[in-house]
Amino acid sequence: MKLIIMTKSTFFVEEDKILTTLFENGLDYLHLYKPGTEPVYSERLLTLLPEDYYGHIMVHDHFYLKEEFKLKGIHINNCQTEPPVGYRGNISRTCHRTEELKGAKKSSNYVFLKTIFDSQSNPEDKSTLTMDELREASRRGLIDKKVYAMGGMNLENIVVAKELGFGGVVICGDLWNRFDIQNGLDYKELINHFEKLRKAVG
Repeated sequence: MKLIIMTKSTFFVEEDKILTTLFENGLDYLHLYKPGTEPVYSERLLTLLPEDYYGHIMVHDHFYLKEEFKLKGIHINNCQTEPPVGYRGNISRTCHRTEELKGAKKSSNYVFLKTIFDSQSNPEDKSTLTMDELREASRRGLIDKKVYAMGGMNLENIVVAKELGFGGVVICGDLWNRFDIQNGLDYKELINHFEKLRKAVG
């Protein structure tokens, strides 16, 4: 099972140090997600990360960064939008309904299915899928190793995602809520929690 960490939607001072440490501790994939921000800030963050890790980063929006920094690929936030004309490379997508999975998997390396549980990073993002819907999608083979569970994922409910047959989980709030981006300097608790998440996806 893959573990994907999604960045906070905002930039903060210690971010490059924390991301580098996560990679050093075995992070599979990072999704660079900074909606509504100027691309120059994403460029700056990337220049602060070791180049060895660029091949593990998928970028949301600002798709030119994929080529400029030789990133792993691009993420499209829905199942309808076509990739940029002439794009060649890895693609992941976000699906909001189980019915979208079959088609999305054909045109993507992997897809996110949201919102499995209530979001921990955005209180307005409530669960949109019932457990019955998820079990049915699993039974029909719609949920498989190319589908990653997103939305409210944490240490406790990773086991549910495993039982449903998801190929990975997307973690955001469960990790970043353990660090005070305004005043924090010590991020040991965040890294320790990451280690627990890695063991849980095992």
